[in-house]
Amino acid sequence: MASLKDIRNRIKSVKSIQQVTSAMKMVAGAKMRKAQERMEQARPYAYRIRDVIEELLPDVDRGTLDLLEVRPIERVALVVLTSDRGLAGSFNSNIIKRTLQEMESLGRERTDLFCIGKKGADFFRKRNYRVVESHTDFWNQLNFNHAVKIGNGIVSHFLTGEVDEIRVIFNEFKNVATQIIRVERVLPLKFEPGERRAPRDRIYEPSKAAIVRSLVPRHLNVQIWRYLLESFASEQAARMVAMENATDNANEMIKSLQLEYNKARQNAITKEMLEIVSGAEALKQ
Repeated sequence: MASLKDIRNRIKSVKSIQQVTSAMKMVAGAKMRKAQERMEQARPYAYRIRDVIEELLPDVDRGTLDLLEVRPIERVALVVLTSDRGLAGSFNSNIIKRTLQEMESLGRERTDLFCIGKKGADFFRKRNYRVVESHTDFWNQLNFNHAVKIGNGIVSHFLTGEVDEIRVIFNEFKNVATQIIRVERVLPLKFEPGERRAPRDRIYEPSKAAIVRSLVPRHLNVQIWRYLLESFASEQAARMVAMENATDNANEMIKSLQLEYNKARQNAITKEMLEIVSGAEALKQ
């Protein structure tokens, strides 16, 4: 059995860790609430601009804009959104696992990677995957300019013919306890069967083609912005839950160590009493 001093030191160490995890939980909670608010503000605009483009796109000649070009799928780029830091439960590992599944189905030699976040970039670079771009150390100062910068790199890679399709893998925020991994196609813009809505009797000024040409670049930047906000809010929610669990586990460990300490202390007291009684009996004899 460990000595009383060793048990006291372990209790002290666990209490220090518990204070750290509790503080990290509160920080993550504050960041999550702010990120969730920004995300909920961005969602309606992102969805609406996408709906407008989807409504107009079938009536527009795709040859009027390079971003609308649909080519045979020979090579695919995956945009992978992870975090810069750990201590967020399975947030990063689930994204990486899903990315590996996508690459397995596509073929590693036919896949390029855009890594957003240090965890994903480090993982894939160490294993010699083809990482075209990586963006790290910006989450705490996240703003729309980051979305524009990332979007420009993605669009350029598509327009030069390096890849024929671009997909984004990210965590979609549902609630504090649940984040859903999504894989969405960003480029090229095209309909899936049955997606088109019923036609509406509207007059468009300027033409549908001009509206689509104007909206598509903005649409791409807004969607990237939404992905970043969803991922950041999901990261903070995952970290808050992980730190809450760590704090609860530390509390249980402290209780267990305190019980062990009490038993060891009782054993020590009992042993001392037996020694005193034995000494007294020896003196009597």
